[in-house]
Amino acid sequence: MDIIQKLIQDVARARTSYLENIAELSEAQARWKPEAEAWNILEITEHLFWAEQGGLLGMWKSLTAIRDGGMIRTFESNHKNMSIEQVIELTWKTKEIVPDIAAPRLGSSFAFWKSSLQSLQEVLDVFGHDLQEDELKLQAQPHPISGALDFHQRIEFLRFHIDRHREQVAQLLSMMNSSVLKIQEDPDI
Repeated sequence: MDIIQKLIQDVARARTSYLENIAELSEAQARWKPEAEAWNILEITEHLFWAEQGGLLGMWKSLTAIRDGGMIRTFESNHKNMSIEQVIELTWKTKEIVPDIAAPRLGSSFAFWKSSLQSLQEVLDVFGHDLQEDELKLQAQPHPISGALDFHQRIEFLRFHIDRHREQVAQLLSMMNSSVLKIQEDPDI
């Protein structure tokens, strides 16, 4: 298996794991929040869609521009040869503010956002077939927080980002279950 297909499969596994964790949630459960300013699972899922869609569009635009000569074909970056985890460690604060373009903003049904997030795997698969191995280390479009990344790092970011929010969802589910147990034990709460 080549490097590109392994990266794509890593994203597919992260996506499948995320979607399996939320598959059985009701609309009400997906909208539950432990506090007003926290995102609920529906909002996290919508955010994942917007962030990945923007990342895929940006990668494809960059790749097309590089191939057409409209963008410099460069291998230089402050983050050259770093894993995405190393880049995040260097560039992110503990709690980042989401760029507006990736913020949840439309709401709608939980089923819609789960389906929309799943649909991006097909787009990523096609992109992976288009991308050539000698292009992996070319600088892609910058990430809004981390800055310059190559295509390898941008695809790694998709996996990292889904996994990061899968962990957040696991925490929300744990809090939700704890709240339900407290109510069942003491209906006066």
